[in-house]
Amino acid sequence: MILTEDRLQGLLDASLAELPPRAADFAVVLEGSIAEGFGNPSSDIDFLLIGRGDEDLPTMPSLLFVDGRRVEIRTRSVRQLTDQFRTLEKQAKRPGTLCEDLLNRCQRLLHSHPLRGHDLVDEVKELMPRERLSRIAGDWWAHRARQSLRHAVALLRLGRTDEAVDWNRAALVQTVKAWAADRGETYLEPKWLSLQLDRAGRPDVRDRYGELHSTTPAPGDPDAARAHLLACLAFAAGLGLTGVAADPERLTVERAAGVTTWQTGERVHVIRRRREVFALGDRAGAVWRGLVPGRSLPRALAAAERTGGTAPGPLLAAFWRYGLIRLAWKGGGTVTASLPLAAPPGPVTPPPSTAQPPLSVAGAAVSGPDAVDLVPLPADRFAAATMALVWSNVVVENALEDLTGALERGQWPVAELTARRAVHAALRGLFSSYGVNPLPADCDLVHRMDLLPPATEPIRTRAGHLLRRTIDSPGRGEAALADLHAFVTLVRDTAGADAFPSCFDSADAWRATLELGHDWLRIGAHLDAELPIEEARDLLAGHGTRPHRSGRHPAPGRNGR
Repeated sequence: MILTEDRLQGLLDASLAELPPRAADFAVVLEGSIAEGFGNPSSDIDFLLIGRGDEDLPTMPSLLFVDGRRVEIRTRSVRQLTDQFRTLEKQAKRPGTLCEDLLNRCQRLLHSHPLRGHDLVDEVKELMPRERLSRIAGDWWAHRARQSLRHAVALLRLGRTDEAVDWNRAALVQTVKAWAADRGETYLEPKWLSLQLDRAGRPDVRDRYGELHSTTPAPGDPDAARAHLLACLAFAAGLGLTGVAADPERLTVERAAGVTTWQTGERVHVIRRRREVFALGDRAGAVWRGLVPGRSLPRALAAAERTGGTAPGPLLAAFWRYGLIRLAWKGGGTVTASLPLAAPPGPVTPPPSTAQPPLSVAGAAVSGPDAVDLVPLPADRFAAATMALVWSNVVVENALEDLTGALERGQWPVAELTARRAVHAALRGLFSSYGVNPLPADCDLVHRMDLLPPATEPIRTRAGHLLRRTIDSPGRGEAALADLHAFVTLVRDTAGADAFPSCFDSADAWRATLELGHDWLRIGAHLDAELPIEEARDLLAGHGTRPHRSGRHPAPGRNGR
C-alpha cells in the first residue's frame, strides 16, 4: 500500500475523534483503491466501521478532511452485511439484473485491509469466499461485455459506425475485466485496469487490449469499423467470452412494452408508457408503419427502405434509442448495453420539440420528415388538448351557422351572443393548439393571451374588437359576419386547423369531422383524458349515429354548445 500501517492508524484515530463516541465492540477496515494496492496521493481514505449488533446503521458516509486527506467513514452492522451478501447471492443467478452498487460494496469489504477488530473482520469476510465473489464479478462483467458487443453489431448494421466503435471499446474494457475477475482482480472501478493487468501477469493480454482500445478507425468508415469489431470479437473469444458473433441476422426487431401507436390523418403518434408522446414525420411514420415484429434486423431495414426511402438505419436507431422498439438476440433475450459507474441503461428521452404551436387538428407538429419528436406535453394533456381543439372547431362551425340564421331573421341579440360564442370557441381552439389545458373560462380567454407567444397578439386585438361589437342592423350584422370569418381563418391558420371541414354544410363534411374527432377520442379514451364535454363521448364514439333515428347518413347535430 502507498500508506504505512502507522499512517493509517493515525488517520483513523484523528477521524474517530471527530465523530460521536461508539461502543467498544466494533471493527474497522480500510476499503477502496489504497486497500487494493492502487491509489495515489489524491485518493480518498475509505474506512468502514462494522458493529457487532443487528441495528440499521446509516448508509450515508461521514465526510471529513483529516491531515490533508479526504476521509469517508461508512458504518454497517453484522446483520446488514449478512443481508448484503445473501442478496448478492440471490441476484447473482441473473447477472443482467445484479445491482452494481451491491456488488461493489461486497467486493470492497472482501478485499479490505483490517485495522481494528480483526476477529470480527474475519467473521464477516467468511460470509462469502473470495473465489465465489470472483465468479460472480466475472459473470457480471461478461454479461455486460456480451451486451455491448451485440449493441455494437446492431449499431454497425444501422449505419451508426462511430457509435459502434465506441461500444467496441466499452466491450473491450468489460471483457478484460471479466477475464481479470476470474483471476481474483475484482475491483470494479475501471480506471485501475492497467495496474490490474500488470498484476495479472499476462503481458500478451495487456498489450493486445491496449492495441485494440487505442485503435481509431476512420470516422464514418463502415469497413474500418467492421474490421475493428471483428478484431474485438476475436480477442473476446480468445479470453473465453461466448454468445456473440458478427452476424446481424441474430438480431430481431421486437415490440417494446408499454408502447402504442395512434394515427390521426397522416400523422403517426407513438405513446410511451402512457406518459410521453412522440410525433413522427412523414418518412419516419412510413418506416414505423412498415415494421413487423419478429423480423431480423437486416430484413426490417430492407422493408423500411422500400416504404420510407433510402438509409432508414438512423430512424430505426432513433426508435431503439428512445425505447419505442427493442432489439433481441436470438436465444439471448433483449439487447441492453450498459457501462459501469455511469447512467443506468434504458430509453433516452430527448428534449421536447420546439415546434409552435405544438398541436393541430391533424396531429402534433413535427420538425421534418425524419422527425421523431417528443411532444412537449404529458400524454393525457396532449390528448385532452387535441380533443378540445377539435371540439372547439365544431362549436365554431355551429356558431357560424347559427349566426347566419339569426341575421336572416333579424334576431340581433341572438346574433350578438352567437358571434361572441364563435370568438370564444375559436380562442379555445387556439389555446388548445398551444397545449393549454384545462382552459381558462371563456370570459378570461382574451385576458390570458399572455400565456401564448407574442406572435398571437394580432389575434388578441381582433378578438377584443369582435367581443365588443354591437349587432343591431343588417349592415352591422353582415360586417360582423365577414369580420368573424376572417378572424376564424386567422386563428385556424395559426392553430393548424385551416383544413377543418365545414361540418354543418353537408353529411359528407359532418362525417369527415366525426372521423377526425373519433381518432382523437380513441387516444383520449386510452389515456383516460378529460373530454371537452361529455356529449362528445357518445357522439364521436358512435361516429355521429343517432340512437333514435334511422337513415343512411347521420345528420349534423345542434346542441347549442
